[in-house]
Amino acid sequence: MEYEIVHTLLPAIIIFVPILSGIILFFFSDRLYPYKEHICIGVTGLFFILVLSMYPAIRDGKILLGIFQYFSFPLSISFKVDQLTFFLGVFFSFVWFMAACFSPGYMAHEHKKERYYAFFLLAEGGCMGTIFAGDLLGLFLFFEFMALTTYVLIAHEETPVTMFAGAKYLYMTVGGGLSVFFGLLTMYYLTGSVTFTRPGLITEPSGLAMAAFFAFMLGFGLKAGMFPVHVWLPDAHPAAPSPVSAALSGIMLKTGIYGMIRVVFNVYSPEFISSANWDSAMLVIAAITILLGSAMALLQDDLKRRLAYSSIAQIGYIILGVFLLNQQGLSGGLYHLFTHAFMKGLLFLCAGAIIVQTGIRNISQMKGIGLKMPLTMVFFTIASLTMVGIPPFNGFISKWQLSLASLDAGQPVFVAILIVSSLLNAAYYFPIVIAAFFPGEKDAHQGHEEDEEDTLTPVHEHHEEPDPFKCADKSDLHNHGHQVYYGGRLGLEAPWHMVLPMGILAIGCVAFALMPVNWAWELAMAAAKSLFSM
Repeated sequence: MEYEIVHTLLPAIIIFVPILSGIILFFFSDRLYPYKEHICIGVTGLFFILVLSMYPAIRDGKILLGIFQYFSFPLSISFKVDQLTFFLGVFFSFVWFMAACFSPGYMAHEHKKERYYAFFLLAEGGCMGTIFAGDLLGLFLFFEFMALTTYVLIAHEETPVTMFAGAKYLYMTVGGGLSVFFGLLTMYYLTGSVTFTRPGLITEPSGLAMAAFFAFMLGFGLKAGMFPVHVWLPDAHPAAPSPVSAALSGIMLKTGIYGMIRVVFNVYSPEFISSANWDSAMLVIAAITILLGSAMALLQDDLKRRLAYSSIAQIGYIILGVFLLNQQGLSGGLYHLFTHAFMKGLLFLCAGAIIVQTGIRNISQMKGIGLKMPLTMVFFTIASLTMVGIPPFNGFISKWQLSLASLDAGQPVFVAILIVSSLLNAAYYFPIVIAAFFPGEKDAHQGHEEDEEDTLTPVHEHHEEPDPFKCADKSDLHNHGHQVYYGGRLGLEAPWHMVLPMGILAIGCVAFALMPVNWAWELAMAAAKSLFSM
């Protein structure tokens, strides 16, 4: 298929909307403090609409390209939106918007909220700049910008634990960035170009070509959470605020996958990588990543830490889809990338709602929580079923396609790995759901007695007008399970402005699979086809 290139500044303008908004919010925080939540939600919502507005051009087979020669002499920086980057951009920006809508409730009693919202917008700009970069230099610069802004979000609480997790993330990410820079430098030395204008820039096998490939894989794999450079991830997720965890796992990890895809299809080519047998090494790493992440998740009692290890396993699925080196595998990997953004984003938001409303982080303390936070746990259940891959949820479609692609590539062992991983997913998600709604007679009776006691001594006087951006103060929850008032109603359920984004993501986990035309799957197939037909 021939694609028409349209020269336009629109991709660049879109990228700098959250970046400039974040800068303004940070430096004028005193004046803008009362409006910080509204600015963050408004800008992320506008960003999603702007990305979606490019759909007619992408549907008509156009590529939007903007080149800035003067940004980095002697190399240019370009911004490019094609089938792949539009597919990633539209659901990245939507999940980020949902995390922004959830943030006011979660951050109501946190400090430095103006810094949080400013860097939340800056991180979005860095993430989307990485995706929309039309060359490896721009990708690298925005990749590093995203890493630095994300560090501030991970270390937001400024406790010793969060500062350690942030430092670990920062040092490892800087190391990964240097690895990508080595690959970029080698690529320019071998080809004289760093653009994504044509496939297979490196066509001659050499020691430098191999070193550059594995440097790229190390750098991008580190950001994605790939084994063996995943070790920052289980510390970063529990440390970060839950909306950041949702964006980190659901979106920012995928920038590493995106970098891998560009390396496979633009720097090299699937045929070159297959002939060099580099795909075999990456498939082994993908299998280890899947099984290690799933097995380690079973051992975690901290809910967010369990979700973090689960993210590692899910990244392994996507790497598998990329390095099967066939169109069906890439389509399945891209669709799982989309699916994981929704279901893992939802799981982290549910975890955040539980932490804010009860102060509970440990799974062993969550017996009966579904009776007190029914909506949150129903959403958690939907996301869990999607993770396991039970039809008709989105996770089933991606795992089905990955299994077919594995058979098509003559690799039935990966079908077995996918099945084992799904069983492990069920083993570490279903017990949470079962205990939440069926705590047992003793726990249920104890919870009923607590409910009666709490009815007499509510935390907040219900004649007070509730703040729509305020949740229960964790200090008020002097005993896990105590109830608080919201709008004159007694209950532990999260307020509507936290429930709404969770509900929308929950609908997204199943709605696409039930539609007559699965729009997300169509976009994933189109993106995969465009890469294989270059």
